[in-house]
Amino acid sequence: MRDPSGAQSPAPRAKLLNLLRYSHSEEDDSPRNDAGAASPVASPGYASDRNPLSAGTSPCSLSPWNPAAASPFAKSPWTHLPGLLTSDEEGGPTAATGLVGSLVREEGHVYSLAASGDLLYTGSDSRNIRVWKNGREFAGFKSSSGLVKAIVIHGDKIFTGHQDGKIRVWRVSPKDPAAYKRVGTLPKMKDFLKSSINPSNYVEVRRHRNAVWIRHFDAVSCLSLDEDAGLLYSGSWDKTVKVWRISDSRCVESISAHDDAVNAVAVGGEGLVFTGSADGTVKVWRREAGKGARGREVVRHVAVKTLLQGESAVTALAVAREAGLVYCGASDGAVNYWDCRKGMAHGGVLRGHKMAVLCLAAAGRLVVSGSADKTLCVWRRDEVGRAHARVAVLVGHAGPIKCVALEEDREGAAGPDGEAPRWAVYSGSLDRSVKVWRVWENAGDAPERAAPAPRVWRLPAHLLGEAQAQPDTWRPSSGAGPRGGYGLEAGEEDLRGTRAHVRAAA
Repeated sequence: MRDPSGAQSPAPRAKLLNLLRYSHSEEDDSPRNDAGAASPVASPGYASDRNPLSAGTSPCSLSPWNPAAASPFAKSPWTHLPGLLTSDEEGGPTAATGLVGSLVREEGHVYSLAASGDLLYTGSDSRNIRVWKNGREFAGFKSSSGLVKAIVIHGDKIFTGHQDGKIRVWRVSPKDPAAYKRVGTLPKMKDFLKSSINPSNYVEVRRHRNAVWIRHFDAVSCLSLDEDAGLLYSGSWDKTVKVWRISDSRCVESISAHDDAVNAVAVGGEGLVFTGSADGTVKVWRREAGKGARGREVVRHVAVKTLLQGESAVTALAVAREAGLVYCGASDGAVNYWDCRKGMAHGGVLRGHKMAVLCLAAAGRLVVSGSADKTLCVWRRDEVGRAHARVAVLVGHAGPIKCVALEEDREGAAGPDGEAPRWAVYSGSLDRSVKVWRVWENAGDAPERAAPAPRVWRLPAHLLGEAQAQPDTWRPSSGAGPRGGYGLEAGEEDLRGTRAHVRAAA
């Protein structure tokens, strides 16, 4: 928690420079077209300047008003692969498991994605946020600075967390579902200016450096939404977790959560919030509501328990709210989980990766983990014994998998019990691609029995050859997280040998 009584006021000159810097960056963050003019809505010019199609081309030829201009997305590499979705020799319902499509862009590494209905949002280090619908580019918008590290969706609003420490808020137009506009930045400029005037609002963030407590001064690494409470949680490499009230976009609390960078935050049930850090710990916080001096509701979080204290950095968290389980991925490749219904008792460890787990997603009875070893592991939970079995390994990425999302496949056929057993898995990688997988939630053998070996789904050899031809540009960059980002300084040689790994997979 912040302690205003212990804060020191910075020098007036430093305070003035801080205000001017924030004001300038705020004004320069509006969506722009290719000519650089501010636009009230996102224009087709959000494409990255790294796109090779833009090299040597005049701004006039790229103007969205020029009908002869070639769109950077005219040659969409989205590919449907029905040949992969074939029945298994055992005759099981595996026709719904495999790779559905792949999207490759030569513009940046994919660091974040979020799925909402039939829309998929992807963020990269090109600062573009793309919107995809039914496998096609539907819309997009771009930030002026800061790679996109996290995306969450709340109604018609999209919140994006960036490397520059800002949280930007976007809204879809009620008249045009393909038009997006930036409607704000957290914190709001007026709140930042108001807080900057009061010396008690400054906290020491580094040696000989103070900052206003309502703003992150380092990269925003993760976001999580509590829709019931109307709160947004943001974790940062500045070791804090900040709580934002969505109704008025105000920061209501700043939690000094960990001794190292916060890599993951996840909202659970009954007012619980889970945070994971590069310091190797997973902590549980409980929200307590009270009344302030003027009778206004005050939000406060207290530490309840430390679930994990390990040597490996915590890199990902996921909560299965219906089952009451919380999952934690770490840089040692293990996935730990705890049962909230049994007093946060440790349930076990899932081991299926050779390198760091970088992302997690949980829905239904499935848990999906993405790793720096370029694979996705699909785990199925037994509702009776709460045990887990690895039912599939999805292989096809040529780089570390940085983000994953799990959504019910609405086009899937109903299972034997009448429920929808098929899921869509979206994975984003540092190989600059987003892949869509279809996974069947098999309700057959229980995990506690002798579980069969997990099925491994691989790309065909000719497609792996195309991935092999991609330049090795997915190595650690400025977007790398604390302690190696993907958590593997020791595995850097393995990452550099992507061609050898692709050949071995083929």
